Amino acid sequence: MGKTTQIDAYAKETFSFTMSNEQVATHDVYTIGQGNKVVIIIQELPGIGQETLALADKFIEQRYVVVLPHLFGPIGKTAITSNLFRVVCMRKEFSIFSKNESSPIVDYLSGLCTLIKERYQVKGVAVIGMCLTGNFAISLMANDAVLAGFASQPSLPILNSSAIHMSAGEISAIKAKLDLVGPMHCGRFEGDILCTAKKFEVLDKTFNTDDKERIIFHELPGKGHAILTLEFVDKAGHPTRKTFDEVVGYFDQQLT
Repeated sequence: MGKTTQIDAYAKETFSFTMSNEQVATHDVYTIGQGNKVVIIIQELPGIGQETLALADKFIEQRYVVVLPHLFGPIGKTAITSNLFRVVCMRKEFSIFSKNESSPIVDYLSGLCTLIKERYQVKGVAVIGMCLTGNFAISLMANDAVLAGFASQPSLPILNSSAIHMSAGEISAIKAKLDLVGPMHCGRFEGDILCTAKKFEVLDKTFNTDDKERIIFHELPGKGHAILTLEFVDKAGHPTRKTFDEVVGYFDQQLT
């Protein structure tokens, strides 16, 4: 692959949506690419850095339209510590310590998924959530506009691997939707201290009930964290590349 496409090459718009807490969230949304497949990549805590832009390029090569909602932090570089402070302060949109309920920003992202599906007149869209936003990819499966999802190292609620960052009502709706469209995918490194083995166990026991596999889990060797970005190795046979290829194949099947 050549030089990473920078954010100034993307089309930019502002999207606002009233969330269930009656607060209005407004964020810039960046779009690039052509094709009849659409993926919405939700940024992780480090931000929309070069690794996330490189991930977008990989989907562009696969003839995807890529949509990047910019939720917090600078663009083009990573800023983990300052972004964490930003998110903690964005209480009307993020409730990163909450259990048995999702963050309000999921409503905003759901509205964006619906808008994008209608705009491009596609069968549905795919979503990727990573780290802080990994759980959101699971929650968004309840939206009729979303046909495929990959939750990469889902880490919420922070500091509580035994809890679920979704309400009972959300879980029921997600399960019903996955029964209709087929299982989604979820990934982590075996040694990840943020997205722990306990987190996968809880998700498995929550969703893979009634002898139905609603989430397909990928556990990669090693102690990394960011499967598709910071720890991604674009080399045939590498576990991160293998996971990416499997996810693209799954997205292609669901969207076309």
